[in-house]
Amino acid sequence: MRFARSSHSMDRIDDDRRVQATGSNGGSPRVSGPVTPEPAGPSRQSLRGLDWFIFFLADVQTGFGPFIAVYLTTQKWTQAEIGLVLSIGGLVALVGQMPGGAIVDAARSERLMAGLAVATIGFSALGYAVWPIFPVVAAAATLHAAASCVLGPAIAAISLGLVGPYRMGERLGRNARFASLGNGTAAAVMGTAGYLLSSRSVFVVTFILAFPTLLALSRIREREINIVQAHGAVLREVPDAKATSVLSLVRQRPLLIFAAAVLLLQLANSAMLPLMAGVVTTRSSQWAPVLIAACIIVPQAIVALVSPSVGGLAQEWGRRPLLLMGFAALAVRGLLFATVHDPYLLVAVQVFDGVTAAVFSVMIPLIVADVAFGSGHFNLAQGIVGTATGIGASLSTVLAGYVSDRFGSSTAFTGLAGVATLGLVMIWFVMPETRRSPQGQGRD
Repeated sequence: MRFARSSHSMDRIDDDRRVQATGSNGGSPRVSGPVTPEPAGPSRQSLRGLDWFIFFLADVQTGFGPFIAVYLTTQKWTQAEIGLVLSIGGLVALVGQMPGGAIVDAARSERLMAGLAVATIGFSALGYAVWPIFPVVAAAATLHAAASCVLGPAIAAISLGLVGPYRMGERLGRNARFASLGNGTAAAVMGTAGYLLSSRSVFVVTFILAFPTLLALSRIREREINIVQAHGAVLREVPDAKATSVLSLVRQRPLLIFAAAVLLLQLANSAMLPLMAGVVTTRSSQWAPVLIAACIIVPQAIVALVSPSVGGLAQEWGRRPLLLMGFAALAVRGLLFATVHDPYLLVAVQVFDGVTAAVFSVMIPLIVADVAFGSGHFNLAQGIVGTATGIGASLSTVLAGYVSDRFGSSTAFTGLAGVATLGLVMIWFVMPETRRSPQGQGRD
């Protein structure tokens, strides 16, 4: 994005980054959190390090997707046992969202927290590969879920600490691009390894990929991460306990509205692809694996192509127009799934999934950063929205599956489209604009 380059406006930006004035800017500022000297700007090395960290991390996380069920099935596990392990991981991921964010807010080094989380995930993968018995696998699933609860906020905090709030949209778009590229690459590599070697090799590859992930993380210079900025705090002449309290944060109307909107997003979205996969398998069982793979690749490609532009547009247009676009694309996708019967055309419908994913992969952490600005609890706020995400996703598959069994898949898809439309209405009528002006004058 482009900002005015006049000396007056640039001085003003610098002043606002250093001091949130409550009176004059004179005197020695007192601060509400830890103080580190603000760097002139992140180096190319740190920015590239973050790019490759996210790319390799997406590779690592891909190993814990559908490959778990495939691998455990080959180890003679029953579907009930597999479902129990997946439920344990899901429950830990849901409960751990807010504590994970709070831990990152309390940390003195986001980079260290991210490194510990990656190491934990790597050893969890090794546990799956080496000793696939229930106690070990359950412990590995628990550790992986807990580490992921810390890792998500840590990545957003590192991004915010490096580039600041006014370049956050562009950075998040770049993060989404590299995550999408990493997911696609890992799916191909792990699928090939599983086919040529064994399903166990997927988790060995996941463990090995933890090493380049940590190497990329080490390229991010610690001193360039502004820790005050990374926690969503600002320097103040007089500490404002009310502004920085957790209670004040959770009472913020925009945060609660947005969390409810994200819950509706996940409620509408999470069941669509699994439900569609069942429909495709019924209509074209021979080509089902290829078609489903294409349905995964198409939105990933869209995210990789357009997500950096989403970050720039969020600053030019504001957040609400893009949120409306994301919910509209989701509603259209649901209606098309309900009416299109050709399994090959269903792959084309997944373009709308790419639009929704590109919008929300950037908008969720960006709007949380807007709302939590100045509170010092940016990562806790991420945990609140993450909890809403988990609740929506959990309810989506259960409710959509029930409706599909009782009334048919077309009715289920129409219902999911209706939930997306409800989210669109909420954004249109209730959600305020959260974009902040680059001059630090508050929201537009």
